[in-house]
Amino acid sequence: MRPPIRVAVVDDEPLARAALRVSLEADAELVVVGDCSGVDAPGLIDRTQAELVFLDVQMPEIDGFGVLEALDPEALPAIVFVTAHDAYAVRAFEVHAIDYLLKPFDDARLATALARAKQRLVRPGEASEQLLALLEERSRRERQIDRQIDRLLVRARGKVVAVRTLDIDWIEAADYYSTLHVGGATHLVRQTMAELETSLDGQRFVRVHRGAIVNIDRVREVHPMFRGDCTLVLADGTRVRLSRTRRAEFERLFGTAR
Repeated sequence: MRPPIRVAVVDDEPLARAALRVSLEADAELVVVGDCSGVDAPGLIDRTQAELVFLDVQMPEIDGFGVLEALDPEALPAIVFVTAHDAYAVRAFEVHAIDYLLKPFDDARLATALARAKQRLVRPGEASEQLLALLEERSRRERQIDRQIDRLLVRARGKVVAVRTLDIDWIEAADYYSTLHVGGATHLVRQTMAELETSLDGQRFVRVHRGAIVNIDRVREVHPMFRGDCTLVLADGTRVRLSRTRRAEFERLFGTAR
């Protein structure tokens, strides 16, 4: 019979740590070796050789991802992330098959997460690979954010004006240029669709077919068509085609990927 699994709890809220600790200590297969906030977590995990960590995502000073990056990548513990609603984090966890608890959670959901974590401990190498893949994706996303733009300069009636990207409804290809559709106005910019696609926020703007990028905040209806294509109806009534090859990425942003 194996010794109890060494568990650590990391959360910046003492009451949340205490409540989770009480629930975990009721499991005879576990021993809680400590609890702390994010800044103390790497030291606690290394010192106690914790095998399983319940890790809050949103913490001041150092968040859950920062804690992981501070650990030895060759000796990562199994992780159950704990998060308030964070659409990006939840999608990332699901893509990499990493378990998480969405606050507030109940005893049944905690029991499910524990059962999965115990299974992961049988295959520690696989769990580490999934965590490393998650960290690499986060690193790529941060590099992308560093390149993102939040304003574009456009010519309008003999002057140059700044257009906030948040105000763009959708973008249409125009040969080597692109047309911005902004609240009923249009602006021609000397950038290709590919250039705009890489510089805009990928969690808000999505390429829906070769000739169009859409701000997903403007999408109001999705009408299925033939062979997997769809028609998107935007807030102002504009209809834009969503090709079947772009559909999975579009649905991923809404958390409905098949």
